[in-house]
Amino acid sequence: MTYELRTYTANPGKMDALVERFRSSTIGLFTEHNMRSLGYWTPVGSDDVLVYLLEHDGDPKANWTAFGADPRWSEAKAASEADGVLTARIDSVLLEATDLYPVAQARWVSGD
Repeated sequence: MTYELRTYTANPGKMDALVERFRSSTIGLFTEHNMRSLGYWTPVGSDDVLVYLLEHDGDPKANWTAFGADPRWSEAKAASEADGVLTARIDSVLLEATDLYPVAQARWVSGD
């Protein structure tokens, strides 16, 4: 399995809209495109950063390509950004598990 740690820095005043987009559409679409959400966090003392961890079933690049081509994502993104782009920056790191400690098991959850 390949894991991906992603960090989103929201534009000023856009964090609530970013979180709502994840809640209402993004997480469910991830699941449909072979990406399992393992957790979502905000750094202590920060009100504009969202960090999350995905587990990819298959090739991450192919998963993201399929996700990006999904018309439901295009619609959700356009609707959520009617008043401006939500993210100022997105950082991503692909990770492979080591044998140092077992990876916690998460169950598949839809965005519904």
